[in-house]
Amino acid sequence: MSNLEKVLVGFSNLSFVYFVVLNTLYLVLTAVAWREMTNEISRRAFLGLDEIFRSPLTPGISVLVPAFDERAVIVESVRSLMALRYPRHEVVVVNDGSTDDTLQQLRQAFDLVPVRLAVRDSIETAPIVTTYLSRRHPNLLVVDKENGGRSDALNAGLRVARHPYVCVIDADSLLESDALLKVAKPIVDDPEVLVATGGTIRIANGCTVDHGRVTDVRLPPSRLATIQVLEYVRAFLVARVGWSRINALGIISGAFGLFDRKLLETVGGYWTETVGEDFELTLRLHRHLRERDEPYRIEFVSDPVCWTEVPEELSTLARQRRRWQRGLWQGFRRHIRMLLNPRYGKVGMLAMPYFVLFEFLSPLFALLGLLITILLFALGAVSVTYFVVFVLISLGLGVFLTTSALALEEISYHRYERRRDIWRMVLYSVLENVGFHQLHDIWRTLGYVDIARGVTTWGAQQRRGFAPPPPADANSGAVTSRVPGGPLA
Repeated sequence: MSNLEKVLVGFSNLSFVYFVVLNTLYLVLTAVAWREMTNEISRRAFLGLDEIFRSPLTPGISVLVPAFDERAVIVESVRSLMALRYPRHEVVVVNDGSTDDTLQQLRQAFDLVPVRLAVRDSIETAPIVTTYLSRRHPNLLVVDKENGGRSDALNAGLRVARHPYVCVIDADSLLESDALLKVAKPIVDDPEVLVATGGTIRIANGCTVDHGRVTDVRLPPSRLATIQVLEYVRAFLVARVGWSRINALGIISGAFGLFDRKLLETVGGYWTETVGEDFELTLRLHRHLRERDEPYRIEFVSDPVCWTEVPEELSTLARQRRRWQRGLWQGFRRHIRMLLNPRYGKVGMLAMPYFVLFEFLSPLFALLGLLITILLFALGAVSVTYFVVFVLISLGLGVFLTTSALALEEISYHRYERRRDIWRMVLYSVLENVGFHQLHDIWRTLGYVDIARGVTTWGAQQRRGFAPPPPADANSGAVTSRVPGGPLA
């Protein structure tokens, strides 16, 4: 065996160990998630949401919606937010210098009028041009500002928010009617310790949407969007439930998170020099509170749901995943001192190493290790037994973990009621692990290139939009429609 072959075999062995550790960790998180979700099912009857809704002590929430060129979705999204079941909440839409008619759509739909409002100066942002209130909805505020990016828009929202807690969502998202009540419940139960919570993100592509509500849940026609359904189920119902249970949650999704407003202002708001503002902010909250030895929890709540649109084109999804890779790097670079530092508890000792090894560096081992092992097998440098075991550990366990997450979803929530959708997800759990994961790793490898080149832009985002209900049919009276979806190109 040549020296080169020895090096390749050594890297293959290292990749094998990588997959063993990664999948063992996921098995542990899956077991924790199953136990937690089983307990959560038994607690549902005692949530007491009606008591929270009626209680005068329930804190007010400002829902922050950053918007840049969101004309396709913004009106439907705001309508759904205005109809949320919560005792005191306001919706703050921040138009971040849109180049389309996002602002005009809002003005026309909600009868906005310009007003002068007090704006806190605790966080510096790009200039605010005008603030608007709605004549029809006194709890709707629209901020029109010069473009500064998503983080800057959220900071502008923080400056005008009137309530003690802020809920951050994307403009292309729809919250279920009781989502605010559910995501706020842990904070209502323990306001001295809970500083932030996050909810589940589900995919709206292919679902029936009527007046800002998802009324019929179905898989998207798009193959690419269906694979992302599996990703989101595994990421939220397994990974985040597990990390939250051991008090080491490393990220609250920027698409749906609830935060103590004063705490966000204390740590300086969102960092504007990253494309992964949600990851960096979560690490910064952990770091800030740990360094002050303050008791706290950052918790994931699996039941409240935010429905969002996901990319259905390879090019758009590739840009998103390359951006996520850059966001991980930027968060690590700013908080590198937390890595393997006992001062930061489980976040520093467990969550940070996980994100470094099994998220950021995964293309090196998951993709390159698999390709090298296939090459070595073709050259006869490794045995059949080794190759079969490598494939079973690297790919087979991935299929098992995905199907376990699907089983957990069906037992816990049973959102997808059609058998056809369930069997389709089971089939796609194979396609996700054999094909899509490798493509995903290629995109993340290109993320390394972006990092080396110093790329800082978000990249263009395409919105299909939530299709409005068609005119009522004279015979059936049907008024619902589906979020458009298309086949994978």
